[in-house]
Amino acid sequence: MGTWDIGHFDNDAAADFSGALDDAPQTEREAIIRKALTTTIETEGFLDSYYACKVMASAALIAAQLPGGAPITTSYAPDEPMPTFSADLRPLAVQALDRVLEKDSELAELWDETEYSEKWRQSVAELKAVLLT
Repeated sequence: MGTWDIGHFDNDAAADFSGALDDAPQTEREAIIRKALTTTIETEGFLDSYYACKVMASAALIAAQLPGGAPITTSYAPDEPMPTFSADLRPLAVQALDRVLEKDSELAELWDETEYSEKWRQSVAELKAVLLT
């Protein structure tokens, strides 16, 4: 996994996902995010970090539209504006984030092998808190 920082977009998978969102018509961007979330929720067994990174980016984009959500300021995030997301994406994002934190998640495993594990897990908890409000 090409990761350069702890931010939700600071890895190759999230940067590529941002590019795919930019390339898609605005009317299809919510569906792309929904698919990233539902694919992760429905994955049984081992969860590849590629999918987990897309969930992190998706959850950050959704949370950014909510009160208390952090604005997305990184250059690795989508350049194109996002639509106003449907409210039903919020619980999906929370479910997907919970899946990313599970024992059989490669992303959680990779972060847990670093000194930044607690900081990463805190960033996930902060996203969830915004999404649950």
